[in-house]
Amino acid sequence: MGVVTESSARMHANSPDNALIVDSVLGYARRRLLSDDVPLDKPVSEADLKRLAGPTILPEGMGGARALAVFEHIFAPACLTIDHPQYLSFIPAAPTKAAIAFDLAVSASSLYGGSWMEGSGAVHAENEVLEWLRTEFGLPEGAGGVFVQGGTIGNLSALVAARAAARERLAAAGKPEPTRWKMVCSAEAHSSNKSAAKVMDVDTVLVPAGDDGMLHGESVRQALEEHGDAVFAVVATGGSTNFGIVDDIASIAALKDEFDFWLHIDGAYGLTAMLSPLARDRFAGVERADSVIVDPHKWLFSPFDACALIYRDPETGRRAHTQHAEYLDTLNDKPEYNPSDYSIQLTRRPRGLPLWYSVATHGTEAYREAVTEIIALTQRIAEEIASRPYLSLVRDPQLSVVVFEREGWDRDDYENWSAGLLDSQRAFVVPSSHAGRPNTRFAIINPLTTFEQMSAILDTMA
Repeated sequence: MGVVTESSARMHANSPDNALIVDSVLGYARRRLLSDDVPLDKPVSEADLKRLAGPTILPEGMGGARALAVFEHIFAPACLTIDHPQYLSFIPAAPTKAAIAFDLAVSASSLYGGSWMEGSGAVHAENEVLEWLRTEFGLPEGAGGVFVQGGTIGNLSALVAARAAARERLAAAGKPEPTRWKMVCSAEAHSSNKSAAKVMDVDTVLVPAGDDGMLHGESVRQALEEHGDAVFAVVATGGSTNFGIVDDIASIAALKDEFDFWLHIDGAYGLTAMLSPLARDRFAGVERADSVIVDPHKWLFSPFDACALIYRDPETGRRAHTQHAEYLDTLNDKPEYNPSDYSIQLTRRPRGLPLWYSVATHGTEAYREAVTEIIALTQRIAEEIASRPYLSLVRDPQLSVVVFEREGWDRDDYENWSAGLLDSQRAFVVPSSHAGRPNTRFAIINPLTTFEQMSAILDTMA
């Protein structure tokens, strides 16, 4: 009992076998990362994967070389290449080479990013990135937060802090809590906000967007007047997923002069556009937010998965989220910055480090230029779409999403066209819809995506 045998330690020992495993995996990573012709690939049925790979989890194992071969030649080709320049659906990812490479380094370093005691260097580096973003978003000095898994966790964590702050405010005023808490957001808000409300067991007040697709202050005013102190947060969107629409944040933020509410900005996709002078004016009012999120794995060129959650006053997040247990006393008794105190997740890897390394390597201006060029490219391809008689824009793009229709097509036409694009490995562009009408869209965030590539896709619709 308790004796470490050669057999039990073989997975962890510095041995020739393990050196070969490490070299093989790093070799694959290098080939993949530096390849100029990585295909889009496409999904494969479960039956075919079982047939091709056979059982892979075995009592005796299958060996590193065979496992890597199964992944490289069977499993990986059955996954879409999200950072392919012609992956234009949903919201793609386009991590820099530096960010991807450093993600390997973060794992190899076996870092824990939940507390200052265990990861002070990593936490400091992540906080430098959060400070850069704070400045870009116009939030006051002292604002800060944490990198979490994604926008869903970021929104949920921010809204939990918002409700805790509302409880504190009502208690200080000697007022009772409402029978039901309410969150106000646009009917066009991302589904994760409504999911967060469901998890929190609070009501969602869906306010209709204007004809321009934007949530405006006057509509929010009506909800605040109707529901009063029951409203613990208003969520404004900084770039919707479907259209890339930015709500009228300035008019919503102005309501804080009359009403006491927490303003949260869901900028998972679009808030990055604040880096560009072509789009910054659209985000007036963000500087008054109580919390914001932005996903680096979307338009800040980081690998999955990372969301930056920033509080105007980080102390509100800490009071809402700090976990208490005897084994955590040694952390909680010290006045140190522990990232796990600012979201619902206690265990966390320092997922902001790949972004830190890429920004530290290339500089903030490289990011600003890349985002600006993508917005300009989006405007150019929108003009091209509008010039083709068989195509029409559903809306003029604000950021880097352009939604359009092909005259005379129904849902089946879009489905068949989309499947043909992927089968031929030309592009990944899926059907979408708006107001009951089918359409499709280009979501453009990859600096390697070109006007010529997208024009060739449009040619297939003629």
